[in-house]
This record gives sequence, C-alpha cells and structure tokens, in this order.
Amino acid sequence: MARATTTRADILDSAVRLFAAHGFRGTSLQDIATDAGCSKASLLYHFTNKDAILTELLAPVGPEFAELEGRLAGLRGEEAARAAVTGLVDLSLRFRLQVKILLQDVDALINRPELPAADHIVERLTEALSGRSDAPQARVWAWMAMLGIILTSASECAIPEETLRAELTRGALRTLGLPTG
Repeated sequence: MARATTTRADILDSAVRLFAAHGFRGTSLQDIATDAGCSKASLLYHFTNKDAILTELLAPVGPEFAELEGRLAGLRGEEAARAAVTGLVDLSLRFRLQVKILLQDVDALINRPELPAADHIVERLTEALSGRSDAPQARVWAWMAMLGIILTSASECAIPEETLRAELTRGALRTLGLPTG
C-alpha cells in the first residue's frame, strides 16, 4: 500500500511540474509517467486520465478560496484590503504551480468544476482589495494589485519565498494606496 501511495504522490508531483512547465495541453500522460518513474499503465491505475490528475491538483484551491472569502466577508475599509492582500499572497504562493497552469491554459481551465467560479472570486477579491469602495480609482487599484500578485507568484523569479512574500505584500499595499509600515 505504501508504494501505491508513493507512486500516486510521484505522479502528482510530476504532473504539477510538467503542467506548469509545458501547459496542461502540452503534457502527455506518457510524459508524466516517464517523469514519475512509472509505466503509463501504472499511471492509469491511479488516474483514469489527464483531467483526473488536474482535478486532484486543483481540488484544494476551491476550498481555500472559500475560506479566504469567509474571512473577508465581514471586513471593510483598510482592514478588508490588508486581509485580502495577505490572503491572496498566501494562496498565490502556496499554489504557485497551479496558478501558472491556469494562466497558461486559462481558456480551457478557468471554468473547471473543482475551482470556484472565476467571476465570483475575482469580484469578491476586488471588493475586499478596494476596501468595499465603489470608487473607480479604488476598483482599478484593486485589479492592479490582484493581477500583480497573481502574475508575479506564477513567474519563475529566483527570489527567496520570504522576500517574495514581503515584497508582494508591500507592492500590493502601495498599489492600493495604503501605508506599508
């Protein structure tokens, strides 16, 4: 049983790296099996197809966004914006490779059932990042901060994670016009 668990984990590790490097569409089951050190038959024993692998890789993202949304629900103003920045930076860094996969094949992947509805989560994050303000300036700054966090976290920058986390947070707060100290 331990070997089966290890093989499954190896397949998932290989898949997330390969999907991030070559895209979901650009990675074959054979590519994943070879990288994981197993046969394609063994891979298919664990996962019925490439979609099943992607579903398992993306499954934790939906509940994590729902949890963040819950934490942000009662907050307003600067408190909402700061909590949204911190939460989005945390999620984006925790799921860096998944973010990169989604960005590479966004048209094919954005409406997957294991992910929250993209329009819904983007609207909720924009509301929180703007401090719940309807002012056009606040909404534009919220979009800029959100996309900056997402795009930067998906990049392959050679910056230590602690530094990246601090600078993403500081940069997003600056973009939102909030004090960083």
